[in-house]
Amino acid sequence: MTNQSEIEKRRTFAIISHPDAGKTTLTEKLLLFGGAIQTAGAVKNNKIKKTATSDFMEIEKQRGISVATSVMAFNYLGKQINILDTPGHKDFAEDTYRTLTAVDSVILIIDCASGVEAQTKRLMEVCRMRKTPVIIFINKMDREGRDPFDLLDELEDILKIGVRPLSWPIGIGATFQGVYNIYNKELNLFAANKTKISEEVISIEDLDSPDLDDVVGEGPAAELREELELVEGVYDQFDRDTYLSGEVAPVFFGSAINNFGVKELLEAFLDISPAPIGRSSSAGFIEPDADNFSGFVFKIHANLDPKHRDRIAFLRIVSGKFERNTFYNHVRQEKKMKFPNPTSFMAQDKSIIDEAYPGDVIGLYDTGNFKIGDTLTEGTTFTYKGIPSFSPEIFMELENKDPMKSKQLEKGIQQLTDEGVAQLFVQQPGNRKIVGTVGQLQFEVIKYRLENEYGAKCDFTPKRYFKACWMTTDNQEQLEQFIRAKTVHIAEDKDNNYVFLAETPFLLQMAQSDYPDITFHFTSDFKIEQE
Repeated sequence: MTNQSEIEKRRTFAIISHPDAGKTTLTEKLLLFGGAIQTAGAVKNNKIKKTATSDFMEIEKQRGISVATSVMAFNYLGKQINILDTPGHKDFAEDTYRTLTAVDSVILIIDCASGVEAQTKRLMEVCRMRKTPVIIFINKMDREGRDPFDLLDELEDILKIGVRPLSWPIGIGATFQGVYNIYNKELNLFAANKTKISEEVISIEDLDSPDLDDVVGEGPAAELREELELVEGVYDQFDRDTYLSGEVAPVFFGSAINNFGVKELLEAFLDISPAPIGRSSSAGFIEPDADNFSGFVFKIHANLDPKHRDRIAFLRIVSGKFERNTFYNHVRQEKKMKFPNPTSFMAQDKSIIDEAYPGDVIGLYDTGNFKIGDTLTEGTTFTYKGIPSFSPEIFMELENKDPMKSKQLEKGIQQLTDEGVAQLFVQQPGNRKIVGTVGQLQFEVIKYRLENEYGAKCDFTPKRYFKACWMTTDNQEQLEQFIRAKTVHIAEDKDNNYVFLAETPFLLQMAQSDYPDITFHFTSDFKIEQE
């Protein structure tokens, strides 16, 4: 089968978490194991000027948070690993939701002290919507936290997914000594090392061996044996098929900042996680081993390098083989395009590639041809199913503070909303621009980037809207009647779809009651509706 050996080599996944659960730290430790970096950056330590490898926008460096998705590729044990490190901050959840359409599996990080938090629950709902396989990493076991069994119960209750521990902690907080690898039946004790990989590893295959007592002490050894017996009694044996179908999440424990449990996680992940899988399209399901190349754009980033004012479209390859300087069909624009400088990523470091395979994420330099969700194909023309936009939670009207820079403002807001930093709704008459986001911080980012990258100044005026609702109906006459009646609350999105901006839950309920033939959607992807 075409390119099958290259497909089998690849693993493309996202790391997601509630803010401050340790996502960027875990990403860096995986890069350490892969030899992609030699020393981890201090993510939160302001005394150290070095910033996290995956945080490269100026505003990220200033705030110490990730606000854009980074793509990183490295090789480990014969596999090519493509990590998409998503924004942790809840205000940038929309970027994370889109990224989940481009990956084949997910590692979800839970803070052992905080457990399941609101953002974690929302991210898991998106994974369930798409039946994405999930591995859970319970982090910060070197700090005082919750009982592991209590955490497992909470994961099942709140995230509505079965769990199966594949590693188990020895102690917690001050007594934490490492993890027992249930999957490989061996004990690995790591010397804490925050910046480099420790070589001091002790392997004990037989839990009944007195060597275990000698290494961790009689009390902890007895406790470990007892807890593992309970694990085996309570949880079903690990079954890869139920993991791949998204029904059961394997669980690992560790401390990313100290490199405890990261190796177990990475090696088990490589063993059980799916190779690149196909995607649904307007022409049916496209398998990765199909002969012809195809892929879709899930992210656009302008000014990745401020010195060069570049704009890059991130393309997930779904099938076939991508080759440099080859013409491909841009389906939406109905034109042929070729790409002389396609790139692969190591965070902000880019290198030109000659070819790429299913599962790979490549960067295409773009002069404004791409929108999120665009499809590139070779041969047959079809489109991959859309990447959803969720209803924003905060709405503000964009105001131009410098009329002399109107063109720059127009270009900037179009490019930033094409990137998915926010959603843009245009109201008539007057071409008024309503910007919608899921968090206040995005408006700061938009303002900062418009001024620093486009030379345009703006302000935002709050608008009292509850939801943006996309509309579908078979009763065109009723839709037209609704639009006439609600003109001041109707806008168009980037794809010229009508959107109803409902001011309150009551007014939305009234609209649903008065216009029964119209279905109001809280996401632009009408086939995969939110729970």
